[in-house]
Parts: sequence; structure tokens; C-alpha cells
Amino acid sequence: MSRIFVTGMGIVSAIGRSLVQNHLSLREGKCGIRNELDLFPSKYAGVLPFGTVPVSNNELRQTLHAQEPGVTRTSLLALHAFNEAIADSGLSPEQLANTDTALVGASTVSGMCLTDELYHDANKKEAGSPYLSSYDNAAVTLYLQNRFGMKGVINTINTACSSSANSIVYGANLIRHGLAKRAIVGGADSLAKFTINGFNSLHILSPDKCQPFDEQRKGLNLGEGAAFLVLEREEDTTGKKVYAEFTGHGNSNDAYHPSSLSDEGEGPYLSMKEALDRARLDPAQIGFINAHGTGTENNDLVESVAMIRLFKNPPAFASTKSNTGHTLGASGAIEAVYSILNLAEQEIYPGLRFEHPIAATGLIPVQSYQKTALQHVMSNSFGFGGNCSSLIFSTI
Repeated sequence: MSRIFVTGMGIVSAIGRSLVQNHLSLREGKCGIRNELDLFPSKYAGVLPFGTVPVSNNELRQTLHAQEPGVTRTSLLALHAFNEAIADSGLSPEQLANTDTALVGASTVSGMCLTDELYHDANKKEAGSPYLSSYDNAAVTLYLQNRFGMKGVINTINTACSSSANSIVYGANLIRHGLAKRAIVGGADSLAKFTINGFNSLHILSPDKCQPFDEQRKGLNLGEGAAFLVLEREEDTTGKKVYAEFTGHGNSNDAYHPSSLSDEGEGPYLSMKEALDRARLDPAQIGFINAHGTGTENNDLVESVAMIRLFKNPPAFASTKSNTGHTLGASGAIEAVYSILNLAEQEIYPGLRFEHPIAATGLIPVQSYQKTALQHVMSNSFGFGGNCSSLIFSTI
């Protein structure tokens, strides 16, 4: 069975509009979370902090030459990251259109970022707006498929915050089972009234910039962004740049609660253990964990409990959501890119604003930039409904 290599990456987030910008921001410990929201009217603008990508829809449309009617911000962010990933991998238009190239997207919001338009379209009697077809969760993936004339396997995954982590797993499995030679995998989500109001109703939005794994954490900050990775078979990468090997994955569903994880951390424990088993690694071989680390009371405690349960003495870990905010369906792919940068650059990026360890566990995330030897890195993404996914990337 073929080994799976990462040959291209593209990303846009609150800390950068390219892979290079994101890398530099991580090294410098920059935070893209701010008390500004100018994408749409909201009573939370200026009240709650958000990880907004600092570029307007009009600028994205012009830069990307995306003037088609009904294109949402989510699709624009996805196109931006997709373009960078395929250019980074050197994929030609002919390769994109070939039936052996798969596309697996992921999103939780998709075109529902247009919350007011969705409400209006759902209640009026006249013909729908140009955005009517964008409300489908697959709209972003379909937009990319149509724009690039892709004819291979196409799919969209929505498993909440683990969505794009699962898109990476799905794409790799397509390659392993001979259904594709290469897979472009990732996800996108943009800020929306729908998600802001929804998360606010759960009382888990922090009034301050989030503090993952801190005893005094107050909740998460919502963010937006997109990331895509190009996965290819080892035999097709001769002469190409290769960032890392995708060596392991695990997925579990603890079904404990619609929006919380069990106190014992059963879901996170099982997903991390399965990823280690698939990669044929001992826990001690993981050099760094990009933790899910949302900054909420439940998640950070439970993830800490699960890490202690599996690793005994957990490796270095931190949450890059302190840089970008929680990008929901895009977070798994964004943080996979960051994890691969850990390996490619042999460095660890700090968690921001940590002050006091959680009393029940005592774990302390990395707090300063470090150069260090890394061979295997794990990335955790845990979603609503207990859908927990862990990915492992390794040096070549």
C-alpha cells in the first residue's frame, strides 16, 4: 500500500494570507484575534473578539478573479487557499481535471455565512437571490469543482470542528484504496451571525482573547479561514518537494453529549490511541501535539485528562487557536498545516496568554518559540457530538 506524502499547502487565516505569512506569524507569536467585526452588522461587534481574516470580500473577488454571482465569503477563502496549495504542489490544469484527482472539502457554515440572506430567501415568495444555491453545505466544494473542471471523486464532510481533519483522512483513504492518485483536501469557514449567535447561546464565547489550557480560561474566540493540502502517492512524488508523510489517523465518536466531551476523555483518548496504532508508534515517539485547545472549560480539561491517560508524561503541546481563534470546520486543516510546519522547520510555536495551569492536571503548554528535533507530530480536532479525530505527520 502506498505511503502518502504532502506535496503542497495553502492557507489563509487571521494571522496571514499565505503559507509564508502564517509561518512568520507563528514564529513571532502574533495573534490575529481582535475586537473588530466589520463583515456584517452584529450587536457583538466591538464587544467580543474574533479571528477575522483582514481582507474584504470585494478585494478577494478582484484578486481571485471570482466575479461569478452567488459566491460567498466561505468560497472565496477556500479558493484563496486552494490556489496556493495547487501552485505549491505544481499541479497543472490537466492534472486537476483528470479523474484520478480527488477533492475533499469540509465546512460547518458554507454559504450560511449569509445568515440574513438565508432567512430572507427562506421566507419570501418571489424568486430566490443569487445566493440560493450557496446555502448547501457542499456549495464550497462544488464551486471549486466547477471552477477547475474537476472530474474525480468529490465529497464534502461536516463533522463540526473535526470536519477538515476528517477530509484529510478521507482523501488519504481514497489514495490508499486506488480510487485516486492524488487528493486535494481541506476546509473553509467564514464568520457568520449563525455561528456567533449559536455559540453565544452555549455561553462559551470569551469576552477576552482566549487562554487555552489556563485555569482562568473563559471560553473560545470564533475565527475564520481556509486551508488545503495536496496528498500524493509516494511513487508520484519523484522530483517534487515533499513536506511530510501522513502516517496515522484515528477517529472516535463517544456520543456523550451534543456539545461536550466525557469527563474521562474517552473520545480524545481513543482517537489519539488509534492514530498511534495506525502509525505503529509508541506514545513517547510523538514530539509535539497541536492540541484542539479551544479555551473552553470542558475541552481543555478533558483533552488534558486524555493526554495524561495515554502519554503518562505528555509531550510538548500548545494550541494555535490562541493565534487564530477557532475556525470551526477549517481548523483541522489549518492546524494540520501548522503541524507540518513544525516538522518541516523543526520548530515549535508557543501557545499565547497562558498564565496558570489547570489545577486538576497541572499541564503547561509551550510558551516560547523553540527550535527542536521533531520526527512525529500529532494534531487533534474534536467536534460536537463527540466526533474526535487525531492526525499524525512524520518526517520523510
